[in-house]
Amino acid sequence: MQGRTSEPPTDARTGRSLPDWLETYTKFGLYGLCVGTVLCLLALFTNPVPDPSFPWFSLPEVYGLPITQPRIEHWPVSYTVGIWLWITCAPALFLRGYERFAGRWQYGPTAWLVGLPTVAMIALTTYCRFFWPKPQPATWNAPAYTFVCWAYCSTYDPLWSNLAYAIAAVGVIAFGMLVRGSSLSVAAEATFGALALPLGLPALFDAYRRATTGQR
Repeated sequence: MQGRTSEPPTDARTGRSLPDWLETYTKFGLYGLCVGTVLCLLALFTNPVPDPSFPWFSLPEVYGLPITQPRIEHWPVSYTVGIWLWITCAPALFLRGYERFAGRWQYGPTAWLVGLPTVAMIALTTYCRFFWPKPQPATWNAPAYTFVCWAYCSTYDPLWSNLAYAIAAVGVIAFGMLVRGSSLSVAAEATFGALALPLGLPALFDAYRRATTGQR
């Protein structure tokens, strides 16, 4: 009797699969996003203003619980944990989108694993640089979706924000190279993925997928 080989889990509608470890991350990452949302909302009932950047994000006092959460720097504990769960688990959205919807899009895998994370990085970097009401003083606990963005959000030094834009530009270039079928496209998306971690995890997976299997 032949031994059974382990196959990556495959979405029945698209036939696209993730390695076992990445499927596990994606599954629990989606749960993590939901748990993070609940934890952030919990802070509304324990602290009058959970996030000093958004004083309007509050509830009438009558709905408050008779406890107050301690803060980690500017944010209540549950709010802090909730935000970091979003950051840690956000790549799961792109990975699940790749599995389920990439076949319906032109440039589907490239769009979900490289294009959309790049767009997200540009949007988040722009928001944090120009629109985020920055709490004072800057703190190590500042949430951010990439390591280089964390360096900006924890210091407010424009140098790091400029570097984040440069990394996002690598993502744009990688997307264009993948669409054109350039021989250097895998190296470009691997570079973007590594520099944009943790948001760049889908791009790293795609680079590995293309380099080892030749899948498109």
